[in-house]
Amino acid sequence: MQNDNREQAPSRAAASLMRSVMTVPVIVQRFIDKAPSAGADVICYDLEDSVPPAEKAAARPLAAKAIDTTPRGPHQVYVRLNGFWTGMTEDDLIAVVRPGLDGVVLSKADSAAEIEKVDHYLTGLEREAGMVTGSVAIAPLVETAKGVMNSYDICRASPRVSAAVFGAEDYATDMGIQRTPEGREVEWARTQLAVACRAAGIQAIDTPDPDYTDTEHLEREMRFARSIGYRGKLVIHPTQVAIANRIFRPSDEEIAEAREVVEAFERDGLAKGLAAISVGGKMIDTPIYWRAKRLLEWAEG
Repeated sequence: MQNDNREQAPSRAAASLMRSVMTVPVIVQRFIDKAPSAGADVICYDLEDSVPPAEKAAARPLAAKAIDTTPRGPHQVYVRLNGFWTGMTEDDLIAVVRPGLDGVVLSKADSAAEIEKVDHYLTGLEREAGMVTGSVAIAPLVETAKGVMNSYDICRASPRVSAAVFGAEDYATDMGIQRTPEGREVEWARTQLAVACRAAGIQAIDTPDPDYTDTEHLEREMRFARSIGYRGKLVIHPTQVAIANRIFRPSDEEIAEAREVVEAFERDGLAKGLAAISVGGKMIDTPIYWRAKRLLEWAEG
């Protein structure tokens, strides 16, 4: 019999690095074998898009085996679940919740109620597995018009929600629009999710880029995503990992500039009762000071 006075996990896992969340098809063993060496912050074993409908049931034990056999390291281990509309979510969870699982990505998350259901299932399954209650995080994958409109409620639906992911391809399909290399057609929804994540105090993870050969385009996309508030990228190939890890962290120059701003404002502004000072010919006021503080917190997180 399990102990009812089980330790509670801290609310949210938002402080964990999620610069690169690499999806790995569980039906391809060589990809599973190579995944730990890619350097991704999160290895996300996929039960959704990369698994044909006829192989869904057979893929679940493969995901469980992958969790059990993945070497422990600095990476986290997640599993991408099939969305509630498929009727497969509960069976996916039963198969994969076990020690070694750090989180789940819920595909096509449309409402806060879906997140609450996953939270409920996880609590029972963690109890059965002897795990710390709340140890498995939830990252909703928002990729429909309904999900975008409900994104703030989704992001704050459970203390388990560590991040939310934008899915541009399925969003475009749901909207009946064509994707373009420039991505203007998804900009509003992409920004909406980033704002919702910030308001909820969680990390925003950007949509995957299907062309892993065009690294210049990928880098431009990642820099744009970071500029609107994203803190990581869903990646589909090991070549994308290093780029994401580099872009979704402050550079040495940004850190040095932020440190100069913070030190100067605290020394010459706050200590002297001033709300604005000049640093290097630029006016520094309270919002700029706090922006620099948050960048340093991000760099040190």
